[in-house]
Formats: sequence, C-alpha cells, structure tokens
Amino acid sequence: MGDDIYTKFKRICEEIIPFNRFLGIKLAKAGKGKIRLLLPFRKEFIGDSERPALHGGVLSTLMDTAGGAAAWTLLNHGDRLSTVDLLVDFLLPATTADLQADAEVIRIGNRVAVVQISVRQRRRLIANGRAVYNVVRSKQN
Repeated sequence: MGDDIYTKFKRICEEIIPFNRFLGIKLAKAGKGKIRLLLPFRKEFIGDSERPALHGGVLSTLMDTAGGAAAWTLLNHGDRLSTVDLLVDFLLPATTADLQADAEVIRIGNRVAVVQISVRQRRRLIANGRAVYNVVRSKQN
C-alpha cells in the first residue's frame, strides 16, 4: 500500500470505526490482501480472573476485524463487506499481554472473500481461524 493509502486506512481503522477506537486496535502493517493489527492489553479484557486469561470474545473480535480489514484492502471504492462466517480455534489461553493478529486473503471474488487469520502473544500462537465475508460490489464499479 502506498503511504497515502496506508495513512488513510490507519485513520479509518483506528479512529473512524468507533468499536475499534473503543477497544484500542492499532494498525501495524497493511498490504494488498494482508493486514497486521495490534491490540494492547487492558484488564477489562480478562474473562477468567483465576488464571488470568483474556475473554475469547476479545480474540474473536480482533480476528474478525483483521479478516475484514485484509479483505477491505482489495475492494474498490464504494464496495462493502459483512461477516458471513467466523471459525476460531482457541489453541492456548491468552494471557495478560498484547495481542497481534495477522490476516491474509486466501480468495476474493465478486461475492465472497475468504481470509486466514492468526493471533499471537509474545510470538506464541494463541488462536487461528478462517473468516468468510459477503462482498457487495458498488454499482459504480
């Protein structure tokens, strides 16, 4: 992605989407069909205070956001995405540390995008999965 497009995408990802801003999601890398997002740890993300471990919904949300963002890098102006399916395999408990999500588009067509996503903490694979997105092409294109 060019610097101007990256800057614009970073602003959309971190500031314009209210839920991303609320969670504190940060864009680390973006390219055509690829994305890396970071989510700094917050104590409010803990779902199991005994371990402590992060709530699975936090990981799922980060994965869905990363998958949608990766697919979005391949869309034309005015195109839209919506999540159809999200499969998450939780591999290890997520500890009280920052999260990194990497997503890569496997296939995108006129109606569907398929994205592979992984989440790591301190380089350890915590979760991986796949997301399918409905692609609605703009009539302008």
